[in-house]
Formats: sequence, structure tokens, C-alpha cells
Amino acid sequence: MTDIIKKEIITLPHVKEILEAVKPDDMDQIQRWTADYVTKFAKVDSKTAQKMVRRLVEECDLTEEEAVEVVNIMPVSLEELRAFTFGWKKLILTETLEKMLNILKDDTQS
Repeated sequence: MTDIIKKEIITLPHVKEILEAVKPDDMDQIQRWTADYVTKFAKVDSKTAQKMVRRLVEECDLTEEEAVEVVNIMPVSLEELRAFTFGWKKLILTETLEKMLNILKDDTQS
């Protein structure tokens, strides 16, 4: 069993990047399942995801955890984003939601 060195909130693309450095034969079953999952669901590369998280925290006043959740989901519409953020139990103005979508869209295209 491995000791936990540090706990950190990371995006799916970052998980994918970490697991790509491990040979499949050296992975345990959970790591293989995780690698399969992130390969299917990580929608941007790790560097782009980190940039998105940073911008969401700085420009939209999100916590790092909230920003990571948004980047992992990558909502494409205001309705989808609103439904997702509703569970946070804090009011997010429509203009902030629109800014969040623009950050996701802009950084995906750059």
C-alpha cells in the first residue's frame, strides 16, 4: 500500500497525463479503469485545463474545487452550466455564467 504524500484537486486531463506516464502492465485494475475513464472523458489537454481553472478562479470568483468541476464537465450551454452550479448553493449571476462559458470556449479554441 502506498502512503498518501499530498492531496490535491486535479482535473481529468491532469489525471490522464499522470497515468499516461505509467506503463499499462504496471497499473493495477483501478488505475486501468481510471485511465480508460479519463481517456474517454477528458475533453482538453492538461495545460489547457490548468489555464481554464486558473482563469475561472481569477475571473469568476470560483474556488479551485468548483473550477475543476466545471472543467471536468465542460458544459456547453447556459442551461447546462446553471443546472450544474445550482448544487453549489450560492448565487451565480447570469453574466458570470456567461463569462465561465466564454472561458471554456476561448481556451478550447486557442
